[in-house]
Amino acid sequence: MKIIYEKYSPNFNDRKSKIDIIVIHYTGMKSEQESLEQLCNTSSKVSSHFLINYSGDIFSLVEEEKRAWHAGVSFWNGENDINSSSIGIELDNPGHEYGYKPFTESQMVSLEKLISYLIKKYNIPLYNIVGHSDIAPLRKKDPGEFFEWKRLAKKNLSIWPKKILLNPFNNISIGEKSRSVLKVQKSLSEIGYKINQDAYYGAETKLVLQAFQRRFRSNKFDGCFDNITGMMIHSVNSLINI
Repeated sequence: MKIIYEKYSPNFNDRKSKIDIIVIHYTGMKSEQESLEQLCNTSSKVSSHFLINYSGDIFSLVEEEKRAWHAGVSFWNGENDINSSSIGIELDNPGHEYGYKPFTESQMVSLEKLISYLIKKYNIPLYNIVGHSDIAPLRKKDPGEFFEWKRLAKKNLSIWPKKILLNPFNNISIGEKSRSVLKVQKSLSEIGYKINQDAYYGAETKLVLQAFQRRFRSNKFDGCFDNITGMMIHSVNSLINI
């Protein structure tokens, strides 16, 4: 694995906790050059540890031991300061605003090598390999529905249920307030998502469901609960909470 050390971002500070999360992003900008300039611009106040371009070149922008500024307001599995506990990886892609498209094979191959290296170096659990939309579901969509999570899982670089379990949840509808909604919220929280367990299926619960669907049911991510979504939530939860 070749890493390029030609660009450096000034946007970092010291970590407050150990590294145990990897966050995957897309750049959401029109070009690789624009993305690198943004990530390395003092005034932007954003950065990541790595950027992978279409050709699979890996740029190191912030030293791993430093706290890059890629996560923003976020949460995962009880952790609020995701920047302190994570490595941020940006994949060059215009994103939903500028013409979202599938990631290249070269990008995915390089990403797999990088994740494998980081998992081994920092002993990162597979359930902590996440997307930006997982840690910030109310405001982020990346890396999006084209990202191949199942491919990573097949190479033991992320999680994906090998067996799909029956849906244990009652059907729920947007606007509903019930114990059935609370049960779904509780299960999503146990997976790692930040979600108010208020038994109300409002805008927040819909967005968290949408983030979950983008990752585990990418052919339907409207935030509406159905039988297949219930099956996937239960299957992922059971995989994590053994």
